Amino acid sequence: MFSSPRTAVFLGVAALGLVCSPGYAEQPIKATLRTNTIQLDANHVKAGTVTFEVSNAPDTGLTHELVVLKTDLAADKLPVKNGQVSESQFKKMGEVEDIDPGKNKRLTLKLAPGRYVLICNQPGHYAMGLHSSLLVTP
Repeated sequence: MFSSPRTAVFLGVAALGLVCSPGYAEQPIKATLRTNTIQLDANHVKAGTVTFEVSNAPDTGLTHELVVLKTDLAADKLPVKNGQVSESQFKKMGEVEDIDPGKNKRLTLKLAPGRYVLICNQPGHYAMGLHSSLLVTP
């Protein structure tokens, strides 16, 4: 199949380099939803595939969600109507809904460079402080 063992080794190493290249790596972010905040273990990542490992803290007593919006507005300056952020005014990248206390869900998105705001948009939760900023760099 290959003309020499060297060729086979070279092709194997080259393929491994493509698979393991940091530019193609999936980046995990842990997002913990608490009673009055969204705690991220990183507030910036490189553009590409990002997986949010979302946990609703067991002591919240509240069902939460995580919505990812692309916007240049500050996390605490989004427009609110009837206790919720008007998601249609922003580029909504994705969301995970109905995360019960003590439960986890995952959300994988391909994010371009820019500024993002992560919110819980259950009625009244944004006003309680459930929002956080994320910067995606090139």
